[in-house]
Amino acid sequence: MSSTQHILSIKGLEKSYGSLHVLKGIDLDINAGEVVALIGPSGSGKSTLIRCLNVMETRSGGDILFKGNPIGHKFKGRDGKLGIGELRRNVGMVFQHFNLFPHKTVIENVTEGPIVVLKEDKTKAEAHAMELLASVGLAEKRDSYPSQLSGGQKQRVAIARALAMKPEVMLFDEVTSALDPELVGEVLNVVRKLADDGMTMVIVTHEMAFAADVADRVLFLDEGKVAVQGTAAEVIHNPQQERLKGFLARYHA
Repeated sequence: MSSTQHILSIKGLEKSYGSLHVLKGIDLDINAGEVVALIGPSGSGKSTLIRCLNVMETRSGGDILFKGNPIGHKFKGRDGKLGIGELRRNVGMVFQHFNLFPHKTVIENVTEGPIVVLKEDKTKAEAHAMELLASVGLAEKRDSYPSQLSGGQKQRVAIARALAMKPEVMLFDEVTSALDPELVGEVLNVVRKLADDGMTMVIVTHEMAFAADVADRVLFLDEGKVAVQGTAAEVIHNPQQERLKGFLARYHA
């Protein structure tokens, strides 16, 4: 299968910070509608990998392709490469720490991108935003400010904000790790619904049971490389490699 048949492809991805070699020649193809979970110990390169996918980090080497089109390092495309701006319109990202605008209401946070970036009519943008807020169970919070929300509610607003840009792919970087344990479930339920609806997703997570539940494929990263990949049954429920077994022993998936 050629790269043009994948929605996202990584070819020989490298990332270094000075002498620290974080990603070491990673290759990965992601199909439309596929849910890929990235697991692994702290420092294995999971978050760096997902941030490179959205060009939040500048890669040191290798190529990233969206629908077969190579991604450039510039915001506007040139030399036949897709610009970062165009990529981010199609590949949404939700971060560990919400990143909501504190001075804007929930509805303003969700409509900011469509109005400013996509130049949507405000009425149309607000109607779509309300549909998204209803889908994450927060329609009644439209006029609230982030400071008035719980961590789980903030993260659900962040998901609605990313979806407002109508992305074809969603990236999730440890979206539950900053939450109190009792709030984790409400966020995971939203992500699970997206998976059920066929959204293409790459999820960095330490929630092993969740990864096993929603992922079509699980990648175990170790020391900047994809050490193991396969179905959840193969990687999480029936690990064969000692390093992976040791990692999973900390969890009860």
